[in-house]
Amino acid sequence: MGYLLLEGGAEFGGRMSEPDLRAIELAGGFEAPVRIIPTAAAPDRNHHRAGDNGLRWFRSLGAKDVAVLPVIDRTSADEPAIAEDMRSAKLIYLLGGFTDYLGQTLKNSRAWEAALQAYRNGAVIAGSSAGAMVLCEFYYDPGTRRVAAGLNLVARACVLPHHNTFGREWASRLAERLPGVTLVGIDERTGMVDDGAGTAWSALGQGVVTLYRGERIERHPAGEKFSLLSIQSETE
Repeated sequence: MGYLLLEGGAEFGGRMSEPDLRAIELAGGFEAPVRIIPTAAAPDRNHHRAGDNGLRWFRSLGAKDVAVLPVIDRTSADEPAIAEDMRSAKLIYLLGGFTDYLGQTLKNSRAWEAALQAYRNGAVIAGSSAGAMVLCEFYYDPGTRRVAAGLNLVARACVLPHHNTFGREWASRLAERLPGVTLVGIDERTGMVDDGAGTAWSALGQGVVTLYRGERIERHPAGEKFSLLSIQSETE
């Protein structure tokens, strides 16, 4: 099994180099193939710019093999050639944008099944903002104000991105709607990476990871290790 990296948004700058360099290291180093998935930015036709930003960022960190995979709708998500490229990736990075569009486009697609195969073979799957949200068992879609089933790599969890700006405002309503689920508030320019077994996580970057477990609130600054209530040991 591979590794997971969840980020709170405002990626590609500043101390985001810390979690992203860690992801590159876990993926096998600067020669490892990095594939950027701009799906969440497609509804407002921002996927080209967002993908290009990702390309420049990872190349600036020293990654040698970086490409954007044009997964922009369900048709492209089922393209065999795209799925094959995804399967050989060592770091798969989901950009932010429209949360529900990303989740519904990837769910049960060839591209996502290929990403899971890569993950089972040791790849890192990373996501920022909406990209991090859909990796959990549940995600909150701010556009429709509904809770939906995510891609379920992190069980019994729901990410609140941009926690230090607006994400914290979702905590009270989601605590009522998702009893028994850990709400994971991740500040902007902050990430959390697991240990490959899903039993321990480390906070990296400039901010704090805040866990809401019922009435208990935990805050973990960069450098601290922590655990979530339950991490799924196998992907479906």
